[in-house]
Amino acid sequence: MFRRAMIALMLAASLLATVACSHKKANNPLAHINSKQPDKILYDRAMDAMKQRKYDVARITLQTLINTYPDSEFVARAKLTVGESWYEEGSSASLAQAETEFRDFITFFPNMPEAAEAQLKIADIHYRQMEKPDRDYTHARRAEDEYRQLLLQYPDSKLADTARVRLLQVQEVLAERQFRIAKFYFARGSLLAAIARARTLTDTYPLYSQADEALYILGQSYEQESDRVRAVKLPDDVKKRLGKEYADEAAAAYTKIVTRYPAMPRYQDARKRLAAMDRPVPAPAPEMVEQNKKEINSRMAQTHYERFVTDMGKRPNLSSATRVGQPTLVDPKETDAPTLVREIDKVAREGAPGGPNTVKAEAVSSGGKVPENQPAPRSNTADVPSQAPSQLNEAEMQSSSSSSSTAATEQKAGDSTSTATKEDKNSSSSQKKKKKHHFKLPIPL
Repeated sequence: MFRRAMIALMLAASLLATVACSHKKANNPLAHINSKQPDKILYDRAMDAMKQRKYDVARITLQTLINTYPDSEFVARAKLTVGESWYEEGSSASLAQAETEFRDFITFFPNMPEAAEAQLKIADIHYRQMEKPDRDYTHARRAEDEYRQLLLQYPDSKLADTARVRLLQVQEVLAERQFRIAKFYFARGSLLAAIARARTLTDTYPLYSQADEALYILGQSYEQESDRVRAVKLPDDVKKRLGKEYADEAAAAYTKIVTRYPAMPRYQDARKRLAAMDRPVPAPAPEMVEQNKKEINSRMAQTHYERFVTDMGKRPNLSSATRVGQPTLVDPKETDAPTLVREIDKVAREGAPGGPNTVKAEAVSSGGKVPENQPAPRSNTADVPSQAPSQLNEAEMQSSSSSSSTAATEQKAGDSTSTATKEDKNSSSSQKKKKKHHFKLPIPL
């Protein structure tokens, strides 16, 4: 009886345990952290390996998950994590492989929320490899393109603000590069090249930390170019036209400083230049003053140690980049120096009357007769003598040549005689030198 009771009790306990286990498994969804599904187990192992920086183990585990369970809900996240494992390694080859993995993820899962995360990672890959403004700017340009792509394709993503701030930092580096080149050309006196660089900078990157300085260089270049045009040899109307155009461009650059950047250092200088040019000096709007002050206050100041580390390192200085405002998403038309030269040449040719490129056409009336083509003039063979006439001084030249040849022969004979005499003297002297002296030996007594 006791034995039967024990058996029944054990059966009831096992039944209760089975029901409890089945009830527990049924309540847990597949994505729950305590789920015992095999694909979830593989994903958890990969995450543990990532935390321990065992990236090879994590990639192998995730690849096993992708190949074994292609219909699992963890496949998309596993593909993204494979790219993150390469990204965390940090070497150049690893970053290139990570970019490939993230692009594959966007190709296979374009509508998932993680697609914006993959696009941000692609931009961050080039952001991490960005160098100083005076170095190679390939990664800076690539980072700008990728951040723009994120803001254009995923404007509602929660990562859009992060991409906006980093894009402003990247554009600060690119603008600094253009500014240094424009400043170099201006100091050297290459005004058209300085105008091209400064104009491209101010049109493309209005939030640059030294935009007022770039505009001031642009205005000074236009003023000096106007003075140069008045000094060259051109028609008066061409000089007047080009001088007026350059003066207007210089005034427009100074006016933009006054109205757009009223809180920056070149504000007073721009006002003075406008007054010196007899141009109206506008008053800045209060909202533009507030906006410009916000842009200045959003920039971070570097300590001496941070500046030293930045100067000694490879990374550019990003503290001067603003953190407010919208970056430029589409580049305007770029200005280059050859285009400016062609414009000047076109104006000069149009203003020059009867220039080298002027073509005149002569109209022929319908009743008039078009004259026939005349034959080309040729030389008359009858007028050509059979033998060329002798030259005026030909006889004298022949006599002088014969006399000169005779003199040369006599001189040669004289030289040979003197040479023979010298050889005889040398031989006699050598014989004297080679004469042997005989000494007499004393005879003993």
